Amino acid sequence: MSPLNTDSAPVAGDRMFITTHWTAVITAGDSAAPGAREALEKLCQIYWYPLYAFIRRKGYPPQEAEDLTQSFFARFLEKRYLHDVAPEKGRFRTFLLCSLNHFLANEWDKSQRLKRGGGLTFLPLETPHAEDLYNRDQTQSDSPENAFDRHWAARMLEVVLSRLRAEFDGPGHLERFSELKPFLLGEPNADGYAAIAARLQLSEQGVKSAVHRLRQRFRELFREEISSTVATRAEIDEELRYLVRLMTS
Repeated sequence: MSPLNTDSAPVAGDRMFITTHWTAVITAGDSAAPGAREALEKLCQIYWYPLYAFIRRKGYPPQEAEDLTQSFFARFLEKRYLHDVAPEKGRFRTFLLCSLNHFLANEWDKSQRLKRGGGLTFLPLETPHAEDLYNRDQTQSDSPENAFDRHWAARMLEVVLSRLRAEFDGPGHLERFSELKPFLLGEPNADGYAAIAARLQLSEQGVKSAVHRLRQRFRELFREEISSTVATRAEIDEELRYLVRLMTS
């Protein structure tokens, strides 16, 4: 059973679900709001590579794809796209991809393209590593849209694992996290439990209980992350099911 199984009972993350599920997105769109810059940087860090890969899959060369990615985010801010975002417009990842397609089709004036460093305030994206990531991409046969969704799922997984790892910050705790992490997305066999129990000096039942708690927290954090980018509670479970399919197909 996947640790992201949505048929299980509601978890603690549901209690944090509020009427406005797009809190992080809307905050990022209001430059005067406390935490707006941090919210924007978080969104950029999650979505920059999926967007870069989408542009590359559209046939743009590396340098141009990097410039387009940076320019898209800059235009996104200049035109205050985020200021007009509302939950009724649907999932944020869908809204973002539609905005990018509009940008590529109608708003990228090649004759007026800004040179790198020519007055554009670049966001803290890790674009120097973009082409390395793209060359290692295992989704080369996917359509641009499917590749975008797969990279979105991978970035969401990275964010959640980073948050989960931070909760194990302390003497001996990181070692436990490292041992249990491989079991988050799969069911270990009996030998796996026994080997970990020996290394952590726990009983096999103790390891199973620790894996169960870790998976529960993993699921809670995923729900929290997803809840900030969808419009309704039902869409959280829909997105989680879709994310599981992306990660396991």
